[in-house]
This record gives sequence, structure tokens and C-alpha cells, in this order.
Amino acid sequence: MRNLLCAVLLLMSIVFYGQEKKHSSYFDLNYFGGNIALHNNSILHLIKGHPEGFIFSWNKKTYGNEAWEQRFNYPDYGASLSYQDLKNETLGNLIGLYAHYNFYFLKRNLMLRIGQGLAYSSNPYDKIENPKNIAFGSDILSSTYMMINYKKDRIINRFGLQTGLSLIHYSNANFRAPNTSVNTIAINLGVTYQLDAEDPELLKSTANEKFTENVKFNLAFRSGINESDVIGSGQFPFYVVSAYADKRLSHASAIQFGADVFFSNFLKELIYYQSVSLPEENVSGDEDHKRVGLFAGHELFINRMSVETQLGYYVYYPFDFEGRTYIRIGLKRYFGENLFGSITLKSHGAKAEAVEFGIGVRL
Repeated sequence: MRNLLCAVLLLMSIVFYGQEKKHSSYFDLNYFGGNIALHNNSILHLIKGHPEGFIFSWNKKTYGNEAWEQRFNYPDYGASLSYQDLKNETLGNLIGLYAHYNFYFLKRNLMLRIGQGLAYSSNPYDKIENPKNIAFGSDILSSTYMMINYKKDRIINRFGLQTGLSLIHYSNANFRAPNTSVNTIAINLGVTYQLDAEDPELLKSTANEKFTENVKFNLAFRSGINESDVIGSGQFPFYVVSAYADKRLSHASAIQFGADVFFSNFLKELIYYQSVSLPEENVSGDEDHKRVGLFAGHELFINRMSVETQLGYYVYYPFDFEGRTYIRIGLKRYFGENLFGSITLKSHGAKAEAVEFGIGVRL
């Protein structure tokens, strides 16, 4: 669910921005083949072959009409459709839909693509029909993919080539158990086709881009639904209240420091379960399910979108669940100067706890 709204926010930004300026565009089609990474020994029985598939994308170019385009070296933005055969009947096949950005380096010969969206699993976990698929507990998954390519456009008229490496991640972020997830590491080879006869020149500004801003204070409320790793334990709502200060260091970057209060109702059920079923855990059943954390973070601003990353530590931690440190990463979309919406993933290392849907104000 996180990446569904990530995609919605990004696509909204693309649509609104695309209405303001006209840009040239292109298609690319990439075939990929590779391996499922063994990030957890419990999925060893699911790795039987070499997954393969394709990614078809539409891309819109930027040329510096806005200052942020120049700061990020004239990125592309667009949408992708993917298909992947996991070479295992238990895992099934996956179809994904993403919003993405392409960033360029090394005289625009090296492209880094980051895409987020939804994927559909043809054969998720079912306790009767498919109990061995512990990777996907639901048929709708969140998915992230990264692609780094050497790229050469217009080799033959409007056709070009690109090749490189891809990483594709599928998970439902503990929305429903089980959720071991799958990561595919692949080599890709693709062809590009430009829809315009030629590209406009890149605009370059000589304006002074010095930027200063006072410290800003933020309040955010996040919520969602999640489940513990105990299959069938049930899905419960959670609530997070956050307060933090941020300081913009530049047009594109800000640092943060603040606090979170977590009201995680799935922990109530997990505490009760361990108290009656797992005496070796020494859980009495009276432990508080609430937690309080302090965090430091960074925000990267791209147009009205931003990428937020935070590292936190629980200072109030009455029940041991996945350790005292946590990570949050996700997208924000600003509406005007003060209001924002966000979708973030909270995890403990590589272990996801929840997808958080948030609203907030920056004062």
C-alpha cells in the first residue's frame, strides 16, 4: 500500500508539472534476467530458477525550464509497466506498475532510475491452496525497482541502446503475514525510441542560487494497518504522532531532529500471544504496547516531492520487538508552503514493520 500512494503522489506531481511545460518524450523496453537474492534462509526452498521478464517505460525529458531540473542535471520522469516470471509455481508471476525518475551522470551516459509502485502476485500465500509461499501474504504488493544503465540515445535515427543492472523488490511491508519478500538482481538490455525528431537545448541559468531559511517546526500524524509475523494473528490499526524541527541547508537538502510516539495495536496481540504460548520469552502480558523514539533525518527536495530518511532510537521501550533502533524512508508531497502528505516505510534493519500514511504541517 505504501508504494500505491507513493506512485499516486509522484504521478500527481508529474501530471501537474506536465501541464505547465511541454517536453519531448521517449519509450524504452528492457529485457532482464537474473537471480533471487537469498536475504533470508526461510525462502531457500522458493529459489529454483533464474527469474526473467521485461520493463516497458514512457519517459518525459526535462530541459531546465525550472530551477530544480538544472540542480538535478535535467532528470526524466515517467511510468513503467513490468512483468516478471519468478520460475517457481509457488511464487507465481508478478505484474507491476510504477512511477519513476531517471537521474543522469558522467555526461549523461550513465542513468540511474528509481521507480515505486504496485505489483500483482498471481499466486500469493494461502493456508490451504499455497501454504509454501511465505514470501507474499497478499496478492497486491508494494514494489520498488532501481536500474543503473549505460545509455546511448539515437544510435540509429531515433533508436538507442541501454544496458546495466536492475534490483527489483516486492513486499507488502507486513500489511498481512507472511511477508518474507523477494529481491531480484538482474542484468538488463534495452532499446530506446525517441518520439521527437530532435531534442531542445538544455537551458542553463547563471542566477545566484544561494538559499537561506530559518529553522522550521513540523507536526505529523501517521496511520495504517499491519500484522505481526504470527500468521493469522490479525490486522490492527496503528497511530504515530511526530514532532520535529528541520533546517534547510540548500535548495535541495534539509536535516531533521525530533520525536515519535507509537501506538502499535498489533503489539497488544503479540504481547498476549507470547505471554500464553511462549513461556520461554518471559512475557507477563502486562507490558505496555506504546513506544517513544528520538530520530535524526534528512530530506531531499525534488520539485514539490521530497525523499525523507530517518534513523531513530526508542527511549521508551517496554516490550522488546526487533530491537531499539528503527529506520523510516519514504516520499512526501507538499501542497502549498505548509501542508504535506507522506507515505513512509518503517523498518528495523531489513525487517519491515509498517507502511505509514501521513499528513502534516511545516510551520
